[in-house]
Amino acid sequence: MPDVLTLKEAAAFLRLSERSLYAFARERRVPAAQIGGKWIFPRARLERWLAGQADTAATGSGGAAPPIIAGSHDPLLDWAVRQSGCGLALRAGGSLEGLSVLADSGAVAAAVHLLDADTATFNEQAAREMLPGRAIVGIVWAWRDQGLIVPQGNPLGLTGVADLASPKLHVIGRQNRAGSHLLLVHLLAEAGIRLEQVRLLPEPALAEDEVAAAVVDGRADAGFGIRAEADQRGLGFVPLIRERFDLVMERRHYFEPPLQALLRFVQGAQHKARAARLGGYDVSAVGTVAFNL
Repeated sequence: MPDVLTLKEAAAFLRLSERSLYAFARERRVPAAQIGGKWIFPRARLERWLAGQADTAATGSGGAAPPIIAGSHDPLLDWAVRQSGCGLALRAGGSLEGLSVLADSGAVAAAVHLLDADTATFNEQAAREMLPGRAIVGIVWAWRDQGLIVPQGNPLGLTGVADLASPKLHVIGRQNRAGSHLLLVHLLAEAGIRLEQVRLLPEPALAEDEVAAAVVDGRADAGFGIRAEADQRGLGFVPLIRERFDLVMERRHYFEPPLQALLRFVQGAQHKARAARLGGYDVSAVGTVAFNL
């Protein structure tokens, strides 16, 4: 192999999808350099990084983890954790951040919604790549409607993701490690648009409710987020994709009291009623196993 690898060559070497490696490179989580708009990867440094990851996986698993769900923000999950009395705390920071915290035994579960474009599936591939060698289970939390959050009545007549490239629009984005950010980048790419063509506000939203708040306040003409936040604030919504939101955890943590208390609570009528009131959720499969690694 050459001393310097392209994105395609490095992805093949690491057995990752090109999408996942691109995201890692942007987050500076792998040794890489961007030259002339293209990512390149020094092979020797990549090999040392991979060896270090293997050492971390060997020593980082099995320790005690605090009763925390890390990862993506979801308003229904926020409510259910409080209402159930399960004793879990939430640490929002994005789907990739959640899996990283879980890998470091800093949480008992990660809340994630990460699309693998190669397989058109959610979350399993990311869990395989970021939690290698771990006994992992993915539990369905909900299917959610994702799309464009716009002012009431959609005064600019937005119809799809390509409209975000209009130079007249101010768009509220999400932090780079958020599942919503990665999903938006994917949808833009499908439409032949680069993220740099979208006029994003300087400061990204760090949670779903902040996307809606930016539209309500008039700071943004549109944002990419979930229907529930648009409905709760009386905003317009342009549906783009239906995504699966999972709780990913080691199997041993699944059987512990905090997660069991939460999963028992969400089987009740109170939780289903709350999901219906929020809007944009399908919780018919909540608590079922999405994947088992």
